[in-house]
Amino acid sequence: MTQDVNKDAPQQNHKDGAAAQNGAPSLAHDIEQEEYGAGDPEKKPKKTTSSAQPTPMMAQFLEIKAVNPGCLLFYRMGDFYELFFEDAEIASKALGIALTKRGKHLDEDIPMCGVPVHAAQDYLKRLIGQGYRVAVCEQMEDPAEAKKRGSKSVVKRDVVRLVTPGTITEDDLLPTSSNNYVATLAMLRHGENTFAISYADISTGDMFYAEMEPSAVTDELARIEPRELVLTAATRDALIEAGGLPPSADIQLAEERAELFDSDLAGDRIAKYFAADQLDPSAYSRLVRAAIGALIGYIDETQRGAQVPLRLPRIGGANTMMIDAATRASLELLRTNRGETKGALRHCLDNCVTAGGSRLLSARIAAPLADPASINDRLDMLDDFARDGLLITDLRGRLKAAPDLVRALTRLSLDRGGPRDMAAIGASVIAAGHLLAPLSQIHNPSQGVQKLLGALDAAPQELADHLARALAEELPLLPRDGGFVAKGYSQELDEYRSLATESRQIIAALQAEFAEKTGIKSIKVKHNNVLGYFVEVPAAHGDKMMSAPLNESFIHRQTLANVVRFTTAELSELQGKITRASEAAVAIEQGIFGQLRDEILAQTKPLQDVADALAELDFASAMALLGLERNYVRPKIDQSTAFDIDAGRHPVVEMMLQKEGTTNFVANDCDLSGPEDKGEMGSLWLITGPNMGGKSTYLRQNALIAIMAQMGVYVPARSAHIGVVDRIFSRVGAADDIAHGRSTFMVEMVETAAILNRATARSLVVLDEIGRGTATFDGLSIAWAAVEALHENTKCRALFATHYHELTALSERLDRVSNHTMKVREWEGEVVFLHEVGAGTADRSYGIQVAKLAGLPDHVVTRAQEVLDILEKREAGSMEEGMNQLPLFAARPQPKPEKHKDLLAQKMKSINPDEMTPRQAIELIYELKKLSRNNA
Repeated sequence: MTQDVNKDAPQQNHKDGAAAQNGAPSLAHDIEQEEYGAGDPEKKPKKTTSSAQPTPMMAQFLEIKAVNPGCLLFYRMGDFYELFFEDAEIASKALGIALTKRGKHLDEDIPMCGVPVHAAQDYLKRLIGQGYRVAVCEQMEDPAEAKKRGSKSVVKRDVVRLVTPGTITEDDLLPTSSNNYVATLAMLRHGENTFAISYADISTGDMFYAEMEPSAVTDELARIEPRELVLTAATRDALIEAGGLPPSADIQLAEERAELFDSDLAGDRIAKYFAADQLDPSAYSRLVRAAIGALIGYIDETQRGAQVPLRLPRIGGANTMMIDAATRASLELLRTNRGETKGALRHCLDNCVTAGGSRLLSARIAAPLADPASINDRLDMLDDFARDGLLITDLRGRLKAAPDLVRALTRLSLDRGGPRDMAAIGASVIAAGHLLAPLSQIHNPSQGVQKLLGALDAAPQELADHLARALAEELPLLPRDGGFVAKGYSQELDEYRSLATESRQIIAALQAEFAEKTGIKSIKVKHNNVLGYFVEVPAAHGDKMMSAPLNESFIHRQTLANVVRFTTAELSELQGKITRASEAAVAIEQGIFGQLRDEILAQTKPLQDVADALAELDFASAMALLGLERNYVRPKIDQSTAFDIDAGRHPVVEMMLQKEGTTNFVANDCDLSGPEDKGEMGSLWLITGPNMGGKSTYLRQNALIAIMAQMGVYVPARSAHIGVVDRIFSRVGAADDIAHGRSTFMVEMVETAAILNRATARSLVVLDEIGRGTATFDGLSIAWAAVEALHENTKCRALFATHYHELTALSERLDRVSNHTMKVREWEGEVVFLHEVGAGTADRSYGIQVAKLAGLPDHVVTRAQEVLDILEKREAGSMEEGMNQLPLFAARPQPKPEKHKDLLAQKMKSINPDEMTPRQAIELIYELKKLSRNNA
């Protein structure tokens, strides 16, 4: 039996409790109970009265609310978090719960709603998802202590944490397969602004920083995708000038005071947070120091002083491929343009079996490396696993037994963890030990595997053994629920528990004794929170129990409509023993929990290292298995400007086709390597061909292959040789930006300008349909100039897809430009897309054929073909004459109904000759003849 420390509000009955679970407000007399003090439980609380002065409880609420502006205040009252005034109105709409009014403040009703404590996580998740911040206000003392100060004294309360999108730690509120970053952005004005960003995932302890120019801020935010960005109002305005937030990112801004970013105060915060022998704040620039210090200050403020186990800050995005926000959206790296995870590169590659492995995959997709040595180190590790498929299966089976260690560790450090978090840590350490044997079997392991072996071998196995002995098999969520210590771990605890167990037998024996003594077979021994243990008899036997000689043993306590209740000396003594035993058992378990928590936190650094090793091992083994299953290959990575892909495939499209079982993906080559005599220069392919021919897929697949190669994983190709790409740019597809007043063409031009201004000779650029959003000659001119700029100025490797066939003439003037086309075949007036890339140019775009495939009515398609035939007569005179001879659309004869034609086509598609009998075949011939006659 555990004791609830929140007893200043009366208990709900079953009906009220059920309503609360559905979001209904808690009993209004909870407020009155606290305002007037807990009196006789049988008496109804007094009604509140109108007053110009707030009641003591409401005064406390208003005081706490005033020091937590901008947050919805979850005010703890018994088993509920209550919200009042405007907070209640906001929460009732956001959560879909009932809004009530109770009591008066300044002669006006007080709006009120509440959520049950046991279901608060679900409500918090919904509020955070809608962008709200929540201040959680808990009771800081036992209500019994408040009563000692007077009957009208209010229980002490205080905010124990601010729940914001970037500082959550609960598993059911966090994304499993990606980090949840909170970031601070600092700005230094010196002619042109310079920015520094620091970001951390407090659920894992990872912390980073970077310093950058204004043009790179938006791209950096797109890379890390912080859930919350903390900055001053001035920095917010400068950020908008520099490019603003990434369009597709879901980032909540939190404006803070300028003092939080003071570099001198920041240095003190950093020095206080990290040990002097670990970190010297003066090693950072003033700007970086301001960003890191502000981040530490914000985390400390939201966690109300609880120490988050942050790791030493590391440089974020160092030696990585630069990918701007538009390119990330175009290539659909982490999610599609529709905001879905399915269909993105991460979904395609996520074969990991642990949460840490999935988070590491997301981080590496977002930031591919740009250092050949580091990339090849990762590939060497994959080779160790790919040589033995049985080893991969064994490792993955053992990894599945490893829960999310690092997030469990963070919750314990913030005093939000429970017995299950301790069990998760123990299980992860045990799993780490079990991985040593199979890893040790690798012959001549790479440096990466050797590092993994070292980290796993240093796992604190004694801690895991201790946790296994201490924790029971069935564990509660919270330590206050009790019952989590294993039987046999503490002799003292077992003794108190046995007393509680034996009490049931003692009570049963007492009930039998009372029945024999009184001669009342219906006598019962019961218990409730008000009376404790009592004897209950039907009302018909009440007089007998209150008459001699029974009244000497049975003391009357309560008379109700149908029953009469009594107590005895034996019951009172038993009540005391059981209460003392339960309280003692709870106290012992809480003490054991505290000891285990301290023992775990003392091993924070080695436990974090184990978590990192498990994530790395999961990632490497998953990528090796993916390569074996999908026929991926190890790419050759070096410092050259080579880009030679043999039989490359789009990883996502290929996976989708395989799942649907429709057809095999058509592989294509791509060689953008520059001529050897040109040195640091790449080739530029002009790609023409029909709509629906596969140009966009081809462009994206080569960009994705480059990203996967520099992540350090195998790629979908027969072979691949890639000289490290420093920056990748993709401008594929059309979209507008109405919110910022940009048309589709303006967005196209802004993104093209960014590419031409920022690409280098070592970059990879893929462009699709530049200039198609405006008039023909304007667009052609822009596309022509863009190709020349990429060739003459940037000199990078590039794929340029276009419908402007006039551009193919550039291959004769520019020596590193070559023409390629998507192949098609025409058969009986129909176009067949082969999805193959070959040398040469396309003479047609086949737009009308694609329109026909899309379902345009035949009369519209026929009319379009007639107009096209005239327009293709280049001479102006003949064109005008031809247009004049062409009858108006309205004058054309109406097309025949296509009902029979559709029926004939449907019938032909439904035929399976291999499954037909001779008789069925003959009947079919007659049926087809009939349909054909009707169609004629």
